[in-house]
Amino acid sequence: MTVNRMILNETSYFGKGAIKKFANEAKKRGFKKALVVTDKDLLKFEVATKVTAILDEAGLSYDIFDGIVPNPSIEDVKAGVKACQTAGADYIVVIGGGSPIDTAKAIGIITTNPEFSDVISLEGVADTKNPALPILAVPTTSGTAAEVTINYVITDKANQRKFVCVDPRDIPVAAFVDSDMMMGMPKGLCASTGMDALTHAIEGYITKDAWEMTDMLHIKAIEIISHTLRDSVAGNQAAREKMALGQYIADMGFSNVGLGLVHGMAHPLSAWYNTPHGVACATLLPLIMDFNKEYTGEKYRDIAVAMGVEGAYDMSLSEVRDAAVQAVKQLGIDVGIPQKLTEIGMKEADVSKVSEDALRDVCTPGNPRDATVDEISALIDTVSNERILS
Repeated sequence: MTVNRMILNETSYFGKGAIKKFANEAKKRGFKKALVVTDKDLLKFEVATKVTAILDEAGLSYDIFDGIVPNPSIEDVKAGVKACQTAGADYIVVIGGGSPIDTAKAIGIITTNPEFSDVISLEGVADTKNPALPILAVPTTSGTAAEVTINYVITDKANQRKFVCVDPRDIPVAAFVDSDMMMGMPKGLCASTGMDALTHAIEGYITKDAWEMTDMLHIKAIEIISHTLRDSVAGNQAAREKMALGQYIADMGFSNVGLGLVHGMAHPLSAWYNTPHGVACATLLPLIMDFNKEYTGEKYRDIAVAMGVEGAYDMSLSEVRDAAVQAVKQLGIDVGIPQKLTEIGMKEADVSKVSEDALRDVCTPGNPRDATVDEISALIDTVSNERILS
């Protein structure tokens, strides 16, 4: 009998104004001083300051580390660890999307497990002994839901690759999922992070380790995201609030069962070309869905139904699989996602190396269909020339 595991964070608050619960949560936990982890733009455009104002009003002490960049590197993490030590912080407040939250997780883990200070040794499932320094997370994008996952991704610049860390001890102790904090997202970021969330839901639904509880989460997430992403990209706050919930539900599931080849290929693309992770995932998703379709049973029918594909119940299995792929592709087109890898920097000379990196990625073994390096190279060629269902 298979034993399935579910790990979630302790506490989350949802809805417009959720950050108002922040000070009470910090005080009841007895925290004394925070390291606020964010990026310069979120401070400049007064998004992060919505949270620091709450800390100020409550008399809670903090230092700020704003050295976060997209696709954070080993060096960025080390700088954050040093800032945490200098601050004497006993908890971390992280404000931002996947990059700040991923960095905060690494900072928190290394602070309490200094034997991993090289960062690279955290790759995969590291044998950490102590929970991370407590993290309170305030997401500002509706896509990665890193505030509820046990995963984080760091870039190894020296070797031009990304590596995934999986550690139940890194999960934030509390999250504040507030649509007010997400209204500053530009349309492109809203689209790419939203499609990343859809990728989490779909890959989590069809991954080899999927089971009933995660299926329940993923199919609901697919429904929410596919019906609200267009309006969210258009700037509708109610839609952004629903997207914030949809991405969170998706990641409750995938964090416990893993992903697949979309993420396996997206990670090296981001490392090689500094491509935003959500863009890489969104561009690849329809292609990899098509590659996987014969290995998914009736699950693409469920996806098609959740996305509102007309007549999905009555289609043949072959028809409904293609319809599900087409629905995902059309959603990407509607929100402005590039349809060719060449649009995001892919070079023919790099295909072999990117394919090899994708095959080795920790997410790839979860794919429902096993892939060879030659098959991955062929997939890159296909999506580079946009021949999938076009």
